[in-house]
Amino acid sequence: MKILAIETTAIEGSIALMNESHLIAEYRLNVPTRHAERIMVSIDHLLKQSLTKLSDLDAIAVSVGPGSFTGLRVGLATAKGLAVGANLPLVLVPTLETMAASFPHAHPLIAPFVDAHKGEVYTALFDAKNEKLQRLQADRAIIPETALEDILLLSEEMKRPVLFTGDGTIKYRDLIHEKMRKQACFPPRAFRFSSAAQVAELAFERFLKGEVTPPDLANPVYLRASTAELKKKEAEGKK
Repeated sequence: MKILAIETTAIEGSIALMNESHLIAEYRLNVPTRHAERIMVSIDHLLKQSLTKLSDLDAIAVSVGPGSFTGLRVGLATAKGLAVGANLPLVLVPTLETMAASFPHAHPLIAPFVDAHKGEVYTALFDAKNEKLQRLQADRAIIPETALEDILLLSEEMKRPVLFTGDGTIKYRDLIHEKMRKQACFPPRAFRFSSAAQVAELAFERFLKGEVTPPDLANPVYLRASTAELKKKEAEGKK
């Protein structure tokens, strides 16, 4: 069984091919992750180097956000096109959950902290200490100060430090240190972003449970309206 996974929600995108026992190959797409043509060329190269055809795949998996609006649309459009073209099931994997799953059995709680711009972050809170990843907070688009207050309450209640990951840890590192009262820690840069390999890992679990989505019903997780949508609503309100 083989799954091709696509991750384009952040600056450092990636694609990966995995079977039920191990990672076969993974390509990093540092720039430009937003170009569909570049992604398709990389996918074609990865499959050829792995001696794999689209017909050999059992499913296509994609990270569905929250994250970069442009990256989400490109990644999902690519995944849907491949799924329809090769008549393959499509598996949708939440981005923040993927980021948290990169730290299995970690003692600290895991808080993905993704820069959502406009003074907000995309965040949630997870407990990865036991065998199964446990979600403690829903995905939110929220100002970082409020997010950190909520995270600190759970951290103190559970008597556990918090590992912050994602590009928001760069922009808000000083604020995190200030609000978390020495309860915060950070991973190396290489582990800050969601990876296609981890998307594939979680996709296998969902695929085996029958958690697949028809391509025409697959939508990205934005958590808030885009700038274009907000401007459109504002213009309609003035009419």
